[in-house]
Amino acid sequence: MSQLFAFLSAPAPTEMIVLLVIAVLLFGQNLPEVLRKLGKSYAEFRRGMKKIEDEIRSVTSDFTSSTTSQSTTTKLQDDPSDRDEPTAPKFEPPPG
Repeated sequence: MSQLFAFLSAPAPTEMIVLLVIAVLLFGQNLPEVLRKLGKSYAEFRRGMKKIEDEIRSVTSDFTSSTTSQSTTTKLQDDPSDRDEPTAPKFEPPPG
């Protein structure tokens, strides 16, 4: 999962300086308020991603546990002599 969001990694120091200069030029006196809102948005994004990851983990764990239990019961109930042999359709050349 970390490779999927690798583009969200922290910027290098020179990139941070450039971003800071741009932020000061654009927002000036409102910078603390803008950064506070940005931090809240980032925290909410992280919480949302955590919920999605947890839901995916629970669904996959439910799926694997149900698959395991089904394969165990299937092994106990299946009789190899009851199975039909797989057949392929018969090839018939076109008339001509």
